[in-house]
Amino acid sequence: MTAALPASRTGFLLALTTAVAWGTLPIALKAMLEIMDAYTITWFRFLAAAVIAGAWLKLRGRTLGLGSLSTQGRWLLAIAVAGLLGNYVLYLVGLDFIPPGTAQIVIQLAPLFLLLGGMVFFGERFRRPQWAGLVVLVSGLLLFFNNRLDQVLDLEGAYGRGVFLVILAAVTWAAYALAQKRLLATLKPDAVLIVIYVCAVPLLLPLSDPVTAAGLSGPQWWLLAYCCLNTLVAYGCFAEALRHWEASRVSAVLALTPLLTLLFARLLEWAWPAYDSGERLNLLSIAGALMVVAGSATCALSGRKAQS
Repeated sequence: MTAALPASRTGFLLALTTAVAWGTLPIALKAMLEIMDAYTITWFRFLAAAVIAGAWLKLRGRTLGLGSLSTQGRWLLAIAVAGLLGNYVLYLVGLDFIPPGTAQIVIQLAPLFLLLGGMVFFGERFRRPQWAGLVVLVSGLLLFFNNRLDQVLDLEGAYGRGVFLVILAAVTWAAYALAQKRLLATLKPDAVLIVIYVCAVPLLLPLSDPVTAAGLSGPQWWLLAYCCLNTLVAYGCFAEALRHWEASRVSAVLALTPLLTLLFARLLEWAWPAYDSGERLNLLSIAGALMVVAGSATCALSGRKAQS
């Protein structure tokens, strides 16, 4: 028999698996956007998540525990539903206008908005190293867009509109995370997610066109299946990583996600010359991407020290 891996190594491998899954997801979603609209893709993703997560909950003989929710709790649950639904849709609509790597760099603002929200709504302290991480992250964003700042500021153009929508997606994710944090006093995290998945299916249906799936080819079905299952697998590995490793260290590994997206996109361009990621990076852009990752990781690791 082989010896079990140490908890820290298991946590690292699970966190890295999550980062790889999330790093490849925007590339797959970008490809799906050439076949389906953002609302229909998101509808299928939530439908698959609702069916699979619901079946898993039933097999384990567990209930959601919604009966214990107060009126305030129900409002918080509604905010969580709107927040994650808005995050999925806004990110995907924004991704239709910008390259996958750019979208992943911008969405790194989400945990930053969560930290700032924690200060406002939960009275959490923002330590000096975290402020330093914030400065590095914002400076990295400016460097990353050094050759496209004019396009970023032009909200009437496709590129600027895409960046703006992904920033909104980061804001809505933070709203979801803050609501969920309050709900954890009465509900388990997976219960909150299942409610969101189930509610999202009828809410998105009027904007979706599921019939378009009938025209998909075999490879396109596989691509859609990957987009649907990716988040469930990633969140499963993420939850397991948190059981084996400190949350701050897991978050620091996940900060590598945008770099992985840029790497995978470049590898695809090399292996498949017909593929064009749309990224136009110079040395300053690459340095900016590294700074964004470093700033995000610094904020996460500094938060761990604050709680110790």
